[in-house]
Amino acid sequence: MAKQKSGFNKIYALQLATIFIGFIIFGFSENIKGPAIPRIQFDFMLNESQLGTLLSLNALGYLIACSFTGYLTRIWGIKAVTVVSFGLMALSGVFIFVSQQYALFSSSYFLMYIGNGMLEIGLAVLGARIFVKNTGMMMNLTHGFYGLSSTVAPLIATGLMKLTINGYTLDWRGMYMAVLMLSLIPIGFALVSKFPGDEVKHEDRVPMKTLLKDRVLWLMVLILSFGVVSELAVGGWLVNFLEKAYRWDTIMASGMLSAFFLCFALARLLLGPLTDRIGFVLSLIIFSGLSALCTFAAILGGEELAFLFAAAGVGIAMIYPTVMAFIAKRYPNSSDTAITIIVTLMGVGSVIGNYLIGGVIELVKGLSGGDSHEGLLAGLQAGYGVIGLCAALSSVAGVVLYIYLRRRKEII
Repeated sequence: MAKQKSGFNKIYALQLATIFIGFIIFGFSENIKGPAIPRIQFDFMLNESQLGTLLSLNALGYLIACSFTGYLTRIWGIKAVTVVSFGLMALSGVFIFVSQQYALFSSSYFLMYIGNGMLEIGLAVLGARIFVKNTGMMMNLTHGFYGLSSTVAPLIATGLMKLTINGYTLDWRGMYMAVLMLSLIPIGFALVSKFPGDEVKHEDRVPMKTLLKDRVLWLMVLILSFGVVSELAVGGWLVNFLEKAYRWDTIMASGMLSAFFLCFALARLLLGPLTDRIGFVLSLIIFSGLSALCTFAAILGGEELAFLFAAAGVGIAMIYPTVMAFIAKRYPNSSDTAITIIVTLMGVGSVIGNYLIGGVIELVKGLSGGDSHEGLLAGLQAGYGVIGLCAALSSVAGVVLYIYLRRRKEII
């Protein structure tokens, strides 16, 4: 019995190592691009439009990968999919390092985002299968490591690009290879581990057509889409808002963004147990509502309440992992399919959301004085208000879901 328990603990430890290190590397790979993009743009002489096209194509690759990874999971198994996703990321690092022509570089970058998309689904499915107890706490804890690695990723990228070894400076190519080659570490853990769920028979899975008819799934799509738009938009718009609206310098504005990510990471690391205690749906309502209140208060309160922009990270951080925990509990035998549907549709929604924010800023600015400071301030406030509105709509969708599940006595 003791030997059996020891074996179980060893397997569980390998599973945890795979998923925790995986989230750390996922955070690195997504957030090292900030310091590298200006150098990439200079080396390949890209204008703003070409750079935007590059990033848009990568986002497309990410969505494509999200759409087919669930299918591959059913055919190959989650272990093979996990190994392949890490392998693609390591391989893309090598290709980026040797790329001297833009065609090879853009293809390599696209490959990295294919690996990223596969890893997004793979890690979510792994978590759904492994964390059968304290699901909310463990989902938030693992995603907290993503938040921590995201926080330090720009600093690590900057340091590596300046690192010189035997007279050779790594620059952005060497930095990408060094970081992405870390993907080889969790491959080792995954290969010697066993993952549950692949033995589930086809007839025990809920068909995709049945899932698509489930109102709960579509409400989850709304909750996650609004929540993720609010989460990701902060990284793109907060520094811009503070610099232009309040004339902060870049260091101060970037410091507030770092504070947001710190609140974001700590919330996931420390508040996960609350989601198990009060229930996943109530947690989604409360935390997304808290983020909306902080965001609107920061906008209306002016510069004195700017710290609430960072505090909003506490609420918005909890949405994604709590949705994953809900999926794990509601669709135990079909979590891979449900996650694929929800994350893919969420990705489409997040693309639309960011375009909407930019459009609102331009529209309101034009109606409020054009390029004057008052017009710009009104536009920025309205655009950033969309971020708060998305958090509020995520909470409203949670209320609708709670009422629906309560009537059916299916509250999780």
